[in-house]
Amino acid sequence: MKETLKKYFRMNRLPHIWCPGCGNGIVVGALVRAIDKLGLNPDKTSIISGIGCSSRSSGYLNFDTVHTAHGRALTFATGLKLARPDLNVIVLTGDGDATAIGGNHFIHAARRNIDLTTIVFNNNIYGMTGGQYSPLTPTHSKATTSPYGHIENPFDITELARASGASYVARGTTYHTWELINLIADAISHKGFSVVEAITACPISFGRQNKLGNAPAMMKWQKENTISVKAASKLPAEQLAGKVVIGELYRRQAPEYTAEYQKVIDRVTGGNGQ
Repeated sequence: MKETLKKYFRMNRLPHIWCPGCGNGIVVGALVRAIDKLGLNPDKTSIISGIGCSSRSSGYLNFDTVHTAHGRALTFATGLKLARPDLNVIVLTGDGDATAIGGNHFIHAARRNIDLTTIVFNNNIYGMTGGQYSPLTPTHSKATTSPYGHIENPFDITELARASGASYVARGTTYHTWELINLIADAISHKGFSVVEAITACPISFGRQNKLGNAPAMMKWQKENTISVKAASKLPAEQLAGKVVIGELYRRQAPEYTAEYQKVIDRVTGGNGQ
């Protein structure tokens, strides 16, 4: 680990407990590099996580952190942000945590456009609890709860976020590390609800059941099956079939929830209330 980055980690909590080949460490590495790039004050930065493999991250990071109940990271983060709008509040969550147990909270946080940065570690499965399929598991994939193939249609979480009201939406992968760092930095800098889907490999629970090979093979899949948003814009739809578009997918300026809430307080109290 780069010496200057060690201050962002609770070194006494390392090494981590993620499986060999798991990409979650790369996502966390991208996050701390984004924080370092922005020069965020650690005392003004809080990391909130739910439950799952990805949500172990908060325990390794040397900030004010909370490891909340399953699917409830955004509810806790919303309360924290309302109480302390001056904080940078970053939510770390997995595909199951964000879109199944926490799915309702996800769409309403987006609808409010509250100034939270949410990084969704998408490994396509519930890794920690036994390899069950999640709302982001690709159709026909195998899981412990779908041994003959998953028949439901997955969410496109970036489209879900955008349709629900998020004002910054991006997608990256653990293969495209430097781009992921920049996307996370842009998401943190954005005023409003920002979402970064980070595609990460789970060789043990997802890759093994679906015969996708080892960790390098799954990283190679990310390289060969993704296309930048800029390149995608120049291709017809038929040539994009099967490709995953990465990069900044959506950005708009919109009223932010805590600022609008403060306006209500000021109006009711004549500008003297808190």
